[in-house]
Amino acid sequence: MFKGGQRDMPEQPELARGLKERHLQLIALGGAIGVGLFLGSARAIHLAGPALTLSYLAGGLVIFLIMRALGELALYKPVAGSFSTYAEEFVGPWAGFVTGWTYWFMWITTAMAEITAVGVYVRYWFPAVPQWVPALIALVLMYLVNLIAVGAYGEFEFWFAIIKVVTIVAMIVVGLSIILFGAGNNGAPVGFSNLWTHGGFFPTGIVGALLALQMVMFAYNGVELIGVTAGEARDPAKTLPAATNKVIWRILIFYVGALLIIMSLYPWNELDAKNSPFVLTFQRIGFPAAADAINFVVLTAALSSCNSGVFGTGRMLYSLAQHRQAPGFLQRLNGRRVPAAAVTASAAVMLVGVALNDVVPERVFTYVTSLGAEAAIWTWGMILVAHMGYRKRVAAGDVEGIAYRMPGSPVTNWIGLAFLAFVVILLLFDPDTRVALYVALGWFALLAIAYRFARRGVGSPAQGSGRPAGR
Repeated sequence: MFKGGQRDMPEQPELARGLKERHLQLIALGGAIGVGLFLGSARAIHLAGPALTLSYLAGGLVIFLIMRALGELALYKPVAGSFSTYAEEFVGPWAGFVTGWTYWFMWITTAMAEITAVGVYVRYWFPAVPQWVPALIALVLMYLVNLIAVGAYGEFEFWFAIIKVVTIVAMIVVGLSIILFGAGNNGAPVGFSNLWTHGGFFPTGIVGALLALQMVMFAYNGVELIGVTAGEARDPAKTLPAATNKVIWRILIFYVGALLIIMSLYPWNELDAKNSPFVLTFQRIGFPAAADAINFVVLTAALSSCNSGVFGTGRMLYSLAQHRQAPGFLQRLNGRRVPAAAVTASAAVMLVGVALNDVVPERVFTYVTSLGAEAAIWTWGMILVAHMGYRKRVAAGDVEGIAYRMPGSPVTNWIGLAFLAFVVILLLFDPDTRVALYVALGWFALLAIAYRFARRGVGSPAQGSGRPAGR
């Protein structure tokens, strides 16, 4: 049994700091703009109609608060363990253990969703190909990329994200030209009336907009990856605030803006809940060849988030192993200072997603996104709680304060926590997400048992990390 508890460790080779500011910004953007927008939004539109834009706006504002809290903590201590380290230091050893493993679990399920999306997109061209085959190919490819070097991962993610961003911006611009000026529609402006003429702006009522919050919050999974990249960022004091500040409003524009355009061009109730609304939208406006191009783009989007998933799970396992909360061999680095053992172990677990694509291809996406959302909610909630603990320690003079501060704390912390708790309650109202909630409860019970055994390895764990701030 591996040992848990103490954070004081002998000197180990450090991860390579090969990520630049442009990498950090696009990593967070790429991790968040993926299957949740390009495929998951189809089901969310079916649930809420045009009111989905308000769901994304509300969720985005809460994510902004979480990111500012994380930015302050990451500047205090820029380490790969991120939320796990902060939870242990400012909440307790149990919180660090549970948060680290839960974040690993979150990215495992997220990566399963992404490879599921790859299978769906490839079948757009090759319907006879079993869904699990492209899912397996995608996983192997992203695993190999992550073994090369952190700079290679950063470059792949940068260009994957660029493709997504350029495509979304192009769609918004083209869509606006059709809506406002009738371009490609015989000069007849489409207008925005589709947002309210098919059952109103709230066609499924307030309940629909609320039930869509599960998919909305899953769509924002990945923005917190900035915290994990802190341990490999160049000049974190400069790059982390810049990346944190810029990524939020960009995501809001891309999500809210893109969805407003889609539902203005195409009545929400005519969008197929099983297919990407991006592909259907371009087919609708008379560019059939563009649909193939968009399908390629959303395919790269899924690969992008899978890339981030392999990266995030590897780094979290590496950090847990360093802190004696996972088997020690997982902290081994290869010659390029990449945590190859942890990356390999995580990718191996992701093979479960390949199997699910063979066994339950129609329902796997809903299952894994629900689990991913629940794990993300725990992580985000722990960021807010740890941040409050940090601010109390700053006020007491125990730790150094940071000029880059979360606005409105602690009131905004409690607002964020209340919102996250509300989303968890909403999961009970959908049969598929209710099953995922039961699985999550089993996961936390398993972690509680594992933590008891981990503590026995070294006795009572120390409070806090026992290490300097590392700034």
